[in-house]
Amino acid sequence: MLLELAQGREVLFIGGKGGVGKTSVASAVGLSQAQAGRRVLLVSTDPAHNLGHLWGRPVGDEPVLLADDDAGGVLAGVEVDPQATIEDHLRQVGATLRDFMPEHLHKQVDEHLRLAAQSPGTHESAILERIAQLTQDAAGDYDLILFDTAPSGHTARLLALPEIMSAWTEGLLQRRTKAERFGAAVRALDGDDDPASSQAANRDRRIRQVLTARRQRFERLRDLVTDSSRCSFVVVLTAERLPVLESAELTAELDRLGVDVGGVVVNRLAPKDQGEFLARRREQEQRHLDELRRLLPQTPLDALPMLGGDLVGPEAIGELAGQLR
Repeated sequence: MLLELAQGREVLFIGGKGGVGKTSVASAVGLSQAQAGRRVLLVSTDPAHNLGHLWGRPVGDEPVLLADDDAGGVLAGVEVDPQATIEDHLRQVGATLRDFMPEHLHKQVDEHLRLAAQSPGTHESAILERIAQLTQDAAGDYDLILFDTAPSGHTARLLALPEIMSAWTEGLLQRRTKAERFGAAVRALDGDDDPASSQAANRDRRIRQVLTARRQRFERLRDLVTDSSRCSFVVVLTAERLPVLESAELTAELDRLGVDVGGVVVNRLAPKDQGEFLARRREQEQRHLDELRRLLPQTPLDALPMLGGDLVGPEAIGELAGQLR
Protein backbone atom coordinates (compact mmCIF):
# COMPACT_ATOMS: atom_id res chain seq x y z
CA MET A 1 0.00 0.00 0.00
CA LEU A 2 2.60 2.54 1.10
CA LEU A 3 4.87 2.33 -1.94
CA GLU A 4 1.93 2.37 -4.35
CA LEU A 5 0.61 5.46 -2.60
CA ALA A 6 3.97 7.23 -2.83
CA GLN A 7 4.48 6.35 -6.48
CA GLY A 8 1.20 7.94 -7.48
CA ARG A 9 1.53 11.24 -5.60
CA GLU A 10 3.45 14.50 -5.78
CA VAL A 11 3.21 15.15 -2.03
CA LEU A 12 2.89 12.72 0.87
CA PHE A 13 2.44 13.72 4.51
CA ILE A 14 3.63 11.23 7.15
CA GLY A 15 2.10 11.91 10.56
CA GLY A 16 0.82 10.45 13.79
CA LYS A 17 1.38 10.42 17.53
CA GLY A 18 4.82 11.36 18.82
CA GLY A 19 7.35 8.58 19.21
CA VAL A 20 5.79 6.04 16.83
CA GLY A 21 8.50 6.22 14.16
CA LYS A 22 7.21 8.80 11.67
CA THR A 23 10.70 9.92 10.66
CA SER A 24 11.85 6.32 10.20
CA VAL A 25 8.89 5.46 7.98
CA ALA A 26 9.22 8.69 5.98
CA SER A 27 12.94 8.03 5.46
CA ALA A 28 12.29 4.45 4.37
CA VAL A 29 9.67 5.61 1.86
CA GLY A 30 11.99 8.33 0.55
CA LEU A 31 14.90 5.90 0.18
CA SER A 32 12.79 3.29 -1.61
CA GLN A 33 11.49 5.93 -4.04
CA ALA A 34 15.02 7.23 -4.69
CA GLN A 35 16.15 3.66 -5.38
CA ALA A 36 13.32 3.44 -7.89
CA GLY A 37 14.83 6.38 -9.79
CA ARG A 38 12.71 9.23 -8.41
CA ARG A 39 13.95 12.57 -7.07
CA VAL A 40 12.62 12.94 -3.54
CA LEU A 41 12.71 15.80 -1.03
CA LEU A 42 12.16 14.73 2.59
CA VAL A 43 11.12 17.65 4.82
CA SER A 44 10.87 17.50 8.60
CA THR A 45 8.48 20.09 10.06
CA ASP A 46 8.63 18.68 13.59
CA PRO A 47 10.33 21.19 15.96
CA ALA A 48 12.00 18.17 17.66
CA HIS A 49 13.90 17.09 14.55
CA ASN A 50 15.26 13.54 14.30
CA LEU A 51 16.08 13.42 10.59
CA GLY A 52 19.77 14.26 10.97
CA HIS A 53 20.13 11.90 13.95
CA LEU A 54 18.48 9.09 12.00
CA TRP A 55 20.73 9.48 8.95
CA GLY A 56 23.83 10.12 11.06
CA ARG A 57 24.71 13.39 9.32
CA PRO A 58 23.97 17.11 9.69
CA VAL A 59 20.67 18.21 8.11
CA GLY A 60 19.65 21.85 8.14
CA ASP A 61 17.22 24.37 6.74
CA GLU A 62 18.42 23.90 3.14
CA PRO A 63 18.37 20.57 1.21
CA VAL A 64 21.30 18.21 1.77
CA LEU A 65 21.92 14.94 -0.06
CA LEU A 66 20.94 11.86 1.97
CA ALA A 67 21.17 9.18 -0.74
CA ASP A 68 21.43 8.77 -4.49
CA ASP A 69 21.14 5.92 -6.93
CA ASP A 70 22.72 4.89 -10.24
CA ALA A 71 19.26 5.04 -11.83
CA GLY A 72 19.19 8.81 -11.26
CA GLY A 73 17.19 8.75 -8.05
CA VAL A 74 18.04 11.27 -5.33
CA LEU A 75 16.89 11.70 -1.74
CA ALA A 76 17.51 15.13 -0.19
CA GLY A 77 16.58 16.17 3.32
CA VAL A 78 15.52 19.42 5.02
CA GLU A 79 14.89 20.15 8.69
CA VAL A 80 12.77 23.29 8.78
CA ASP A 81 14.29 25.62 11.36
CA PRO A 82 11.26 27.01 13.27
CA GLN A 83 13.05 30.10 14.63
CA ALA A 84 14.68 30.94 11.30
CA THR A 85 11.35 30.40 9.56
CA ILE A 86 9.58 32.74 11.99
CA GLU A 87 12.31 35.39 11.65
CA ASP A 88 12.22 35.21 7.85
CA HIS A 89 8.41 35.32 7.88
CA LEU A 90 8.35 38.40 10.13
CA ARG A 91 11.16 40.04 8.15
CA GLN A 92 9.07 39.80 4.98
CA VAL A 93 5.97 41.07 6.80
CA GLY A 94 8.01 43.93 8.30
CA ALA A 95 9.40 44.97 4.93
CA THR A 96 5.89 45.06 3.49
CA LEU A 97 4.48 47.04 6.43
CA ARG A 98 7.29 49.59 6.35
CA ASP A 99 6.73 50.06 2.64
CA PHE A 100 3.08 50.86 3.28
CA MET A 101 3.45 52.92 6.48
CA PRO A 102 4.76 56.48 6.91
CA GLU A 103 8.33 56.60 8.22
CA HIS A 104 7.30 57.99 11.61
CA LEU A 105 5.34 54.76 12.25
CA HIS A 106 8.23 52.37 11.52
CA LYS A 107 9.17 52.08 15.21
CA GLN A 108 5.62 50.97 15.99
CA VAL A 109 5.90 48.36 13.22
CA ASP A 110 9.11 47.01 14.77
CA GLU A 111 7.47 46.80 18.19
CA HIS A 112 4.43 45.05 16.75
CA LEU A 113 6.64 42.45 15.05
CA ARG A 114 8.66 41.91 18.24
CA LEU A 115 5.47 41.06 20.10
CA ALA A 116 4.15 38.99 17.19
CA ALA A 117 7.24 36.73 17.34
CA GLN A 118 5.97 35.40 20.68
CA SER A 119 2.27 35.38 19.83
CA PRO A 120 0.18 32.18 19.59
CA GLY A 121 -0.13 30.97 16.02
CA THR A 122 3.02 32.68 14.72
CA HIS A 123 4.93 29.40 14.56
CA GLU A 124 2.13 27.60 12.68
CA SER A 125 1.70 30.50 10.26
CA ALA A 126 5.43 30.62 9.52
CA ILE A 127 5.67 26.84 9.02
CA LEU A 128 2.64 26.96 6.73
CA GLU A 129 4.34 29.67 4.65
CA ARG A 130 7.44 27.45 4.36
CA ILE A 131 5.39 24.42 3.35
CA ALA A 132 3.63 26.50 0.69
CA GLN A 133 6.99 27.80 -0.52
CA LEU A 134 8.57 24.33 -0.66
CA THR A 135 5.65 22.74 -2.51
CA GLN A 136 5.78 25.55 -5.06
CA ASP A 137 9.55 26.00 -5.48
CA ALA A 138 10.60 22.34 -5.24
CA ALA A 139 7.92 20.97 -7.55
CA GLY A 140 10.09 21.37 -10.65
CA ASP A 141 13.16 19.79 -9.02
CA TYR A 142 11.57 16.79 -7.28
CA ASP A 143 9.10 14.07 -8.26
CA LEU A 144 7.91 13.59 -4.67
CA ILE A 145 7.93 15.81 -1.58
CA LEU A 146 7.62 13.91 1.71
CA PHE A 147 6.64 15.83 4.84
CA ASP A 148 7.64 14.25 8.14
CA THR A 149 5.23 16.16 10.35
CA ALA A 150 4.91 17.11 14.00
CA PRO A 151 2.65 15.05 16.35
CA SER A 152 -1.02 14.64 15.51
CA GLY A 153 -2.68 17.69 17.08
CA HIS A 154 -0.11 20.12 15.67
CA THR A 155 -0.41 18.58 12.20
CA ALA A 156 -4.22 18.75 12.18
CA ARG A 157 -4.12 22.44 13.09
CA LEU A 158 -1.49 23.08 10.44
CA LEU A 159 -3.51 21.45 7.67
CA ALA A 160 -6.58 23.45 8.72
CA LEU A 161 -4.69 26.72 8.26
CA PRO A 162 -4.75 27.04 4.44
CA GLU A 163 -8.55 27.34 4.49
CA ILE A 164 -8.47 29.73 7.46
CA MET A 165 -5.69 31.92 6.07
CA SER A 166 -7.27 32.05 2.62
CA ALA A 167 -10.60 33.17 4.10
CA TRP A 168 -8.86 35.71 6.35
CA THR A 169 -6.90 37.18 3.45
CA GLU A 170 -10.05 37.33 1.34
CA GLY A 171 -11.64 39.36 4.13
CA LEU A 172 -8.70 41.77 4.05
CA LEU A 173 -9.06 42.13 0.28
CA GLN A 174 -12.73 42.99 0.64
CA ARG A 175 -11.84 45.66 3.19
CA ARG A 176 -9.17 46.99 0.83
CA THR A 177 -11.78 47.23 -1.94
CA LYS A 178 -13.98 49.40 0.29
CA ALA A 179 -11.00 51.53 1.33
CA GLU A 180 -9.90 51.99 -2.29
CA ARG A 181 -13.37 53.09 -3.36
CA PHE A 182 -13.50 55.58 -0.52
CA GLY A 183 -9.97 56.81 -1.35
CA ALA A 184 -10.85 57.15 -5.03
CA ALA A 185 -13.89 59.24 -4.15
CA VAL A 186 -11.78 61.51 -1.93
CA ARG A 187 -9.08 61.85 -4.61
CA ALA A 188 -11.73 62.75 -7.18
CA LEU A 189 -12.84 65.61 -4.96
CA ASP A 190 -9.26 66.77 -4.31
CA GLY A 191 -8.09 66.43 -7.93
CA ASP A 192 -6.03 63.70 -9.59
CA ASP A 193 -2.93 65.90 -9.96
CA ASP A 194 -2.23 65.91 -6.21
CA PRO A 195 1.09 63.98 -5.65
CA ALA A 196 -0.18 62.72 -2.28
CA SER A 197 -3.28 61.30 -3.93
CA SER A 198 -1.17 59.57 -6.57
CA GLN A 199 1.08 58.11 -3.87
CA ALA A 200 -1.95 56.83 -1.96
CA ALA A 201 -3.32 55.18 -5.09
CA ASN A 202 0.02 53.44 -5.71
CA ARG A 203 0.09 52.27 -2.09
CA ASP A 204 -3.41 50.85 -2.47
CA ARG A 205 -2.33 48.92 -5.56
CA ARG A 206 0.73 47.49 -3.79
CA ILE A 207 -1.35 46.40 -0.80
CA ARG A 208 -3.81 44.67 -3.10
CA GLN A 209 -0.97 42.94 -4.98
CA VAL A 210 0.55 41.62 -1.74
CA LEU A 211 -2.78 40.38 -0.40
CA THR A 212 -3.75 38.81 -3.72
CA ALA A 213 -0.42 36.96 -3.96
CA ARG A 214 -0.83 35.72 -0.39
CA ARG A 215 -4.36 34.51 -1.03
CA GLN A 216 -3.29 32.71 -4.19
CA ARG A 217 -0.41 31.01 -2.34
CA PHE A 218 -2.76 29.63 0.31
CA GLU A 219 -5.36 28.66 -2.27
CA ARG A 220 -2.76 26.67 -4.22
CA LEU A 221 -1.71 24.88 -1.04
CA ARG A 222 -5.32 24.19 -0.08
CA ASP A 223 -6.05 22.85 -3.55
CA LEU A 224 -2.97 20.62 -3.34
CA VAL A 225 -3.61 19.08 0.08
CA THR A 226 -7.26 18.38 -0.77
CA ASP A 227 -6.51 16.80 -4.17
CA SER A 228 -6.28 13.04 -3.53
CA SER A 229 -4.72 12.45 -6.94
CA ARG A 230 -1.72 14.62 -6.02
CA CYS A 231 -1.49 14.51 -2.24
CA SER A 232 -2.24 12.04 0.52
CA PHE A 233 -1.64 11.53 4.24
CA VAL A 234 -0.28 8.41 5.93
CA VAL A 235 -0.88 7.89 9.65
CA VAL A 236 1.89 6.02 11.49
CA LEU A 237 1.22 4.35 14.83
CA THR A 238 2.23 1.50 17.10
CA ALA A 239 -0.17 -1.27 18.11
CA GLU A 240 -1.04 0.23 21.48
CA ARG A 241 -4.27 1.60 22.87
CA LEU A 242 -3.51 5.35 22.89
CA PRO A 243 -1.88 5.51 19.45
CA VAL A 244 -4.82 3.53 17.99
CA LEU A 245 -7.41 5.90 19.48
CA GLU A 246 -5.44 9.02 18.54
CA SER A 247 -4.91 7.76 14.99
CA ALA A 248 -8.66 7.18 14.57
CA GLU A 249 -9.32 10.75 15.78
CA LEU A 250 -6.65 12.19 13.46
CA THR A 251 -8.09 10.28 10.49
CA ALA A 252 -11.57 11.66 11.24
CA GLU A 253 -10.20 15.21 11.52
CA LEU A 254 -8.27 14.95 8.25
CA ASP A 255 -11.37 13.58 6.53
CA ARG A 256 -13.31 16.59 7.84
CA LEU A 257 -10.65 18.88 6.36
CA GLY A 258 -10.92 17.14 2.99
CA VAL A 259 -7.42 15.61 3.21
CA ASP A 260 -7.14 12.10 1.77
CA VAL A 261 -5.87 9.50 4.24
CA GLY A 262 -4.26 6.96 1.96
CA GLY A 263 -3.53 4.44 4.70
CA VAL A 264 -2.16 3.68 8.14
CA VAL A 265 1.17 2.05 8.94
CA VAL A 266 1.49 0.03 12.13
CA ASN A 267 5.15 0.23 13.07
CA ARG A 268 7.40 -1.96 15.23
CA LEU A 269 5.21 -5.05 15.47
CA ALA A 270 6.76 -7.65 17.80
CA PRO A 271 7.68 -11.05 16.32
CA LYS A 272 5.59 -14.11 17.21
CA ASP A 273 8.41 -16.66 17.26
CA GLN A 274 11.09 -15.09 19.47
CA GLY A 275 10.15 -16.32 22.91
CA GLU A 276 7.15 -16.32 25.21
CA PHE A 277 7.42 -12.66 26.24
CA LEU A 278 7.37 -11.30 22.70
CA ALA A 279 4.67 -13.80 21.71
CA ARG A 280 2.41 -12.46 24.49
CA ARG A 281 3.27 -8.93 23.38
CA ARG A 282 2.25 -9.77 19.83
CA GLU A 283 -1.07 -11.21 21.05
CA GLN A 284 -1.78 -7.92 22.82
CA GLU A 285 -0.79 -5.97 19.73
CA GLN A 286 -3.14 -8.09 17.64
CA ARG A 287 -6.06 -7.06 19.85
CA HIS A 288 -5.18 -3.42 19.25
CA LEU A 289 -4.87 -4.11 15.50
CA ASP A 290 -8.34 -5.64 15.53
CA GLU A 291 -9.67 -2.50 17.24
CA LEU A 292 -7.91 -0.32 14.66
CA ARG A 293 -9.53 -2.24 11.82
CA ARG A 294 -12.90 -1.86 13.54
CA LEU A 295 -12.44 1.92 13.87
CA LEU A 296 -11.05 2.38 10.34
CA PRO A 297 -12.59 -0.43 8.30
CA GLN A 298 -12.09 1.25 4.90
CA THR A 299 -8.53 2.53 5.41
CA PRO A 300 -5.68 0.47 3.87
CA LEU A 301 -3.22 -0.84 6.47
CA ASP A 302 0.45 -1.84 6.30
CA ALA A 303 2.51 -3.31 9.13
CA LEU A 304 6.26 -3.06 9.71
CA PRO A 305 8.21 -5.39 12.02
CA MET A 306 10.34 -4.44 14.99
CA LEU A 307 13.98 -4.45 13.89
CA GLY A 308 16.70 -6.02 15.99
CA GLY A 309 19.12 -3.08 16.16
CA ASP A 310 19.11 0.70 16.37
CA LEU A 311 17.55 2.35 13.35
CA VAL A 312 20.43 4.71 12.53
CA GLY A 313 22.22 5.26 9.23
CA PRO A 314 21.51 4.44 5.58
CA GLU A 315 22.02 0.69 6.00
CA ALA A 316 19.41 0.37 8.76
CA ILE A 317 16.99 2.63 6.88
CA GLY A 318 17.54 0.46 3.80
CA GLU A 319 16.62 -2.60 5.87
CA LEU A 320 13.36 -0.95 6.90
CA ALA A 321 12.72 0.16 3.31
CA GLY A 322 13.02 -3.48 2.28
CA GLN A 323 10.00 -4.27 4.48
CA LEU A 324 7.74 -1.82 2.63
CA ARG A 325 5.06 -3.05 0.27
